[in-house]
Amino acid sequence: MLITHDTRCALDTVVDLVNTAPDDAAGTADRLTDVPALEVFVRKNEISDVGTVAERDLAAVRAVRDRFAAVFAAPDPRAAAELINDLIAAAGTTPRLTDHDGYDWHVHYFAPGASVADHLAADCGMALAFFVVAGEQERLRRCDAPDCRHAFVDLSRNRSRRYCDSRTCGNRLHVAAYRARRKEAAG
Repeated sequence: MLITHDTRCALDTVVDLVNTAPDDAAGTADRLTDVPALEVFVRKNEISDVGTVAERDLAAVRAVRDRFAAVFAAPDPRAAAELINDLIAAAGTTPRLTDHDGYDWHVHYFAPGASVADHLAADCGMALAFFVVAGEQERLRRCDAPDCRHAFVDLSRNRSRRYCDSRTCGNRLHVAAYRARRKEAAG
């Protein structure tokens, strides 16, 4: 599956957004607690064409975040497609070609002057839609580590990625399994 630069950026953004949500199982707090946190998120993810954000934007982005989380939890492509269609329709998509900030031509799906929530719903929703259309919805995953349920997109060739980060979650579980085997072997 060919993933363009703008699609990859949108996928990274949607994963980052979903992972800002609180998770009781992992003991993580909400990372979008206030407008300054939303501003940091917008800058970190280099979301273009976003004006000043306000409290209403924070609530709207949290609602979009919850809807994206539901896409990652969707049991099948049909359910994911319904969720994505609702997100994109609510955002009032207006596809247009643009070449800003040193990037070649690419498509923005949000209408000029759209809110940050509509911007995320449109651009990130379309990136997720491409995965469903390509029959790759199963690549939208949650980390297999029991104490981490972070979202990620499995871009491995053979669809075998199980952890959001192999250096942290994957390594921690492999070390624990190794120690358990050694302890069992020792008696």
